[in-house]
Amino acid sequence: MPWFPDFANAAELARREDRAIAQADPIVPYFRALNEGDPRPLEAVWPGVVLIHDPRAGEIRGHKQLRKFVKRNLSWLAGYHAQIETTASMKVGRRAVMELLAHMAVDGRDVAWPVAVVAESPDDMSVVFRTYLTQWPILGTYHVRASFLDPVPTPPGDVVGRYHAALDAGDADAVVATFSPDGYFREPVAPDAVHRGADELRAFFTARFSAGGGIALEPCVVTDDGVRCAVEYNCVRWGSHELQPQAGIGIYERGPDGLLASARIYDDVEPPVERR
Repeated sequence: MPWFPDFANAAELARREDRAIAQADPIVPYFRALNEGDPRPLEAVWPGVVLIHDPRAGEIRGHKQLRKFVKRNLSWLAGYHAQIETTASMKVGRRAVMELLAHMAVDGRDVAWPVAVVAESPDDMSVVFRTYLTQWPILGTYHVRASFLDPVPTPPGDVVGRYHAALDAGDADAVVATFSPDGYFREPVAPDAVHRGADELRAFFTARFSAGGGIALEPCVVTDDGVRCAVEYNCVRWGSHELQPQAGIGIYERGPDGLLASARIYDDVEPPVERR
């Protein structure tokens, strides 16, 4: 049948186009698989190695573990009547970063849970997903999240680097100086855990540094599109408290003045100072 090769070629072209669309925005098919409990479309996009670093489930590697993880996660999300809302995203090269709010029903409370996900594809066949959050909104306690990325010797540049240096030094005034006049810092625990403007920021960081000094973050992976800068890090010290390296991510958004319009943090590090 002379038309059959054309039909086969068209089907193959459509398959490739579907893969290209999903690869351009890799986190969308990942969350679709989690929400629908069907990993097959995700596996079709990434037939090679699939590696997931999840705060609750740990490391998931390969398609067999992926199927089990998706099934368990669907049941877990259904128990909380979860709905996912995307709040921001960026893509640089083979790496994408997405910020989300998971709306959950927890013990009769409506909880908005900030979540950040990084997707990185080392090649056209494989993908790595790294999720960052705190378990405080669900469990009412922190859980140590061991580091899984190696630190890099070069810290982020410009205002993001100055912020990290001031944080490490425990200098509240220097931290405040990296923010725009209306800039804000958001804690990991909730979308409304926000400290905005110089006075609130100074009071917040002064309290954060009351445990004997600054907070040391080792940068591991930096994703920067010129406006947003996502820094995956290991938190290794808080004041005078040396910590087991714990994984987290900070997403910093620059304002028109070149200073920080916002800093949004996703980690499960327990502050060694009393919360307000």
